[in-house]
Amino acid sequence: MPKILLLETATSFCSVALSINGEIIAVKEAFGQNLHAGNLTLFIEDVITRSNLKYNDLDAVCISKGPGSYTGLRIGVSTAKGLCYALEKPLIALETLEMMAAGFMIQNPDYTGLICPMIDARRMEVYTSVFDSKLQLVEPTSAKIIDEPSFENLLSAHRITFLGDGAAKCIETLKHEHAFFSDANFNSATNMAQLAEQAFSEAKFEDVAYFEPFYLKDFVVTQPKKKV
Repeated sequence: MPKILLLETATSFCSVALSINGEIIAVKEAFGQNLHAGNLTLFIEDVITRSNLKYNDLDAVCISKGPGSYTGLRIGVSTAKGLCYALEKPLIALETLEMMAAGFMIQNPDYTGLICPMIDARRMEVYTSVFDSKLQLVEPTSAKIIDEPSFENLLSAHRITFLGDGAAKCIETLKHEHAFFSDANFNSATNMAQLAEQAFSEAKFEDVAYFEPFYLKDFVVTQPKKKV
């Protein structure tokens, strides 16, 4: 029965959970800007303590690898790698958008349409991909600028549920009879448990030394305009 520490830091939601044999034992999470640096390790300690475990009892650490917030991903991945190094445990990495789609299916097991998780990438751009109800990839992960023709080929033939913090800003743009929107939060580490359990059973582990977050886009530092 693998004991897996689950970390999700790709968005403004800082979430830590612990699963045993795919079942959530404890969770600690909070939503807000700039939470990860000051709270992630505290949340981990809280979850370990409430699970009545010690760090060495863990069998693996699982991180949500992105795409998403550059800072959040960097903090989450560096923390996960540090734990794996110190404890000599394997590292599991899950794509954030797949984890969000999995969370939707956990809550809606009878759903048969397509799922389009979206992470806000500022303005009308989102990080997104499309999955079917069995979590098979229909459209690969990409950064999209959303306009009216977006997803029109899929929407003509399928019901699509859009979700995530990038979906809300698309409601007025993606007006179609087959377009539906969920305002539930699917960026909880609790949604990682089953995927992490499967990855562990298949020994799908990352190289801790060389693993990097899936940023999708390069981080760009902009200079503020000088006041005249």
